[in-house]
Amino acid sequence: MASNNSSWRRILVLPDGARVDIQDAVDASQPTKVAIDGTVVCAYRTLPRSLALVVSAIGTPYENSVDHVPKFPLLEILPPSEVQPGAPTGISIADLWGVLNVLHTLYHAQENIPVILSPTITNASALETYLLHSGLARKRHTLPGDTSSAREPELFLIRETFWQGAGTVNFHTRGWLRGHAALLAGAPFPYVQSFTRTPLVITAHPLRPPKPRPGEVIYRKFFPNVGQMLEFAYVDLGNDGDDEVSEHLATFHRWHNSDHVNRGWGERGPIEKHRAYLRELIADPCVLPLMMSWDGELMGYTELVYIKENHVSAYVPNGAWDYDRGLHILVGEEKFRGSNRSKAWFSAIHHILFLSDPRTMRVIGEPKAKNQAVIDLSVAVHMNVNTIFDFPYKRSVMTWLPRERWFKYDVLACPDEAGPSPVIAAKL
Repeated sequence: MASNNSSWRRILVLPDGARVDIQDAVDASQPTKVAIDGTVVCAYRTLPRSLALVVSAIGTPYENSVDHVPKFPLLEILPPSEVQPGAPTGISIADLWGVLNVLHTLYHAQENIPVILSPTITNASALETYLLHSGLARKRHTLPGDTSSAREPELFLIRETFWQGAGTVNFHTRGWLRGHAALLAGAPFPYVQSFTRTPLVITAHPLRPPKPRPGEVIYRKFFPNVGQMLEFAYVDLGNDGDDEVSEHLATFHRWHNSDHVNRGWGERGPIEKHRAYLRELIADPCVLPLMMSWDGELMGYTELVYIKENHVSAYVPNGAWDYDRGLHILVGEEKFRGSNRSKAWFSAIHHILFLSDPRTMRVIGEPKAKNQAVIDLSVAVHMNVNTIFDFPYKRSVMTWLPRERWFKYDVLACPDEAGPSPVIAAKL
């Protein structure tokens, strides 16, 4: 068992709660073991060559002299039987995804990870099919009619498709999206026109999917640099007519009556005001109010919105698109401040928005122009300031995050940085 050996170290915890540890190789000739919940599920070792994934140069005079495309060491994935006598000779798809999570965590700076599946894996063919058909991996690029790649065992694990949720929904239950959100990601809500008319917005837009159940967890991800599991749950107000105040409502009320949250939100008041505020959002099809927690301890709140039904849509250059998303955020517990945590939960919010519907191409924010803390945080997770504009009540900057940029860059790694960050409490 992995937990009985002091040389094992914890890498991450999977969204389903499974603990993943590795035992590093003593030398280059030995494989690194990977264990999930104390059971060795596979091993991997570095082979003495490196490969580059060349795409656009194939078929050009530069094909054999491409120096600007990075090369990365080739890894061989081995069955547990190679490092532990009597262990299985195959690897399950769910465990393989857990292993890929380890590799993309440890080798997070790589755009791709060249691998081969050991021929000693009894279900290697099925695993290769899973990797290729899900989009988690690809073979080298070829020209039409070139079948030579079929004879090559190397695969390239692609970082940006892994973080897009490839190989999760409909394959196993270890993905970051949970419950209701995972179902919608597996079959995006079909398009049918709907309409919104409010004092601030008049627009046609797609019908939005139903909301999760009260208190339902929709996303879970472990951040190694923080050492804790981040979780998002749909707001739970408790039973209608019940005098008992739910934990979500009591915490939301306490936060909004703190000075640092009130400065950003301006919603100080009695608990009935906050109950009515959340009830209105729960009834609004275009807003998803979520409570955020670290290892089960509530720490913040976010509202995920569809931009087209939001009053900011009138200010979007060239107009809002049907599946543009936006967000409002606050961190209620000051002990959860810090740049590592801020970048983690902000990146996770973007992850939710992009994973939950593949038609979402942009996330758009609108923080106050004077809120430098939120602007700096936005830039740190690869948003850019697109423009500056004036609401009737505040001057804002418009921040943008294109889908392709977010998945291409190493956003979810959240590298360690020292020092606390300013208090975050803002309606973006």
